[in-house]
This record gives sequence, structure tokens and C-alpha cells, in this order.
Amino acid sequence: MRKNAEAIITVVGFLGAGKTTLLKHLMTSYIDKGWNPFIILNDYENANLDVQQFIEQMEAKWVRALSGSCICCSGIVELRDFVNSIPERANGVTLIEANGTSDACSLMGFLGVGLDDRFLPPIQVSVVDVKNWQKRGVHNELEANQIQVSSMIVLTHVENTSADRQDFVVKELRRINPLAEIIYMDKIDVSLLPKLSPSENNAQKLDHLKAHWSSCSADLPNLPDLSCVYDICKAFPKSILRVKGCTQIGNEEQYTYFERTPDGKVYIRPYHGIPVTGAKLLTVGLGSELSLLEKAIESSLIAAESRT
Repeated sequence: MRKNAEAIITVVGFLGAGKTTLLKHLMTSYIDKGWNPFIILNDYENANLDVQQFIEQMEAKWVRALSGSCICCSGIVELRDFVNSIPERANGVTLIEANGTSDACSLMGFLGVGLDDRFLPPIQVSVVDVKNWQKRGVHNELEANQIQVSSMIVLTHVENTSADRQDFVVKELRRINPLAEIIYMDKIDVSLLPKLSPSENNAQKLDHLKAHWSSCSADLPNLPDLSCVYDICKAFPKSILRVKGCTQIGNEEQYTYFERTPDGKVYIRPYHGIPVTGAKLLTVGLGSELSLLEKAIESSLIAAESRT
């Protein structure tokens, strides 16, 4: 392995925990310190929707989306081959965001096999939503699995949580992974991340099928108003854990991005640029079927007509 080998930092965490927020923080911090990050985004459906958030600060050639497969299993070969093809550069660091249902232990077990010796052994950073930690019902096991072989655990969504809640979550994390460093996002020193060692924590194997959920996407027409966004998000049952969409609202030329997180909250923000795959609505979770998406879109448009 070369003396100046490139670090690979894989970010994992449950849907809505804040992985993309952490990745943007790492990207900005590395750029500010003179590093040259390369970013890989993975999602079930249309990871290209998230690419635009990064190419506002980086050239598009340094960001890659891998959609349609899970990098902890069926997509691992594609991911490994792509990492090996990343151009060499001074002060390089590779940042990978895994989809929110990845089997994190399997991902780390497979990713390091077959990488070029110009890379350091991959390390894993987990993102934990303090507010919703282990409140996922049947998905608690998957959420806990995602921290088992992480070298660092980053706490997010601590706003409006009590000190007792934070202490409880930290104790639980230490019980599951006593070797990981636990830290708040604003305390991260990115220059130290490449010096972390892969976790040596003993992990319990997860039933891999628990990390594989249905997903679906549909074309999304222009929506008459923002109320349509909320109508669409409310139309899906709780079994749909993630809703994402990007389209134009009313007569606006700019695109709007929206998402519904597993706790039911809806977030809306401007989308800079034009989505390469066109306007889309995406869902992840049990019951993600095209007919369900089309029904949600149609109902929102009918409701909009009644408002005019």
C-alpha cells in the first residue's frame, strides 16, 4: 500500500437520519482544507436527484450516482469497479453514501476485497438520528445493525431532545459498538477521518432480506401549487418509509425538491438545475408500486382543481 494511499469513507444510516447532510458537511470541509473529494451516491431509485446538491460546489465529473441496486450486495461489484477507476489526484478522498437500508456489515465485508492498493482499507461512519433511534418498529434490528462495524458514529437530530434522551442513546450505541468514536457533526475534524482504522467490533449477522425493500418511481407532472406536494406525501401509508420528488410548481421555471422522512415530516427546498431523468416521484418501502404513486399524483391534481 502506498504511503499516501487514498481514504475511502462510507457513510451509512437509516432513512432520513441525515447521511446527505453529513456528506455535504464532509465535502465542504475537505474542499476548504485543500482536499479533492470524490463522491458516490447510492439509492434504490434515481440517485441522480441528490447529485445536484453536490455539483453546486464540485465539478460534475467528481460526483457519481449508482441507482437501481443495493451496494451491500447486488451492486457491490459495480461499486468496487468504479472506485478502482477513480482518477488519482493529490489529497484525494472518496466519500460514499449508502442507501438508507443497506446491510452495513455486509457492505464493509465485501467492499474492501479487490480494491487497488492505492486505497486505504475502507472505514465506515454511521449517522444516528437521536430523536428516532430504535423507534423504527420492525426495522429496529436493521438500524442497530448499521452501527456495528462503524469506526465513528455521528449524532444528528439532537434538537429538541433532552439530555437524558441523548445519554440513553449514547449508552445504547456503546453497548452495541463499544469501539466506535461517538461525536456530534460540528465536532468532526475531517483531517482525522482518514486516520481512522476499520472497526474490529464483533458484529451479529443480519438476515439480509431485512435490508431489501421494495421501491418505485413514476414521472411527476408539474404541480399547480405546493399543497399538491403535501397531498402526495400524505397519500402514502406509514409502510412507505421514504417519499422523494422533484418537479416544477405552478409557473415557476425552477424545480422544487421535496421529501417525506420516516417520521412523516415533509421538507421542501429549491432544486438547482434540471434533473437529468426528468421530474420524478420516488418511494421506498412495503407497497411501493406504480399504481400507488399514480393514484397519489392523480388525487393531488383533483384536489388542486377544487381549490381553483
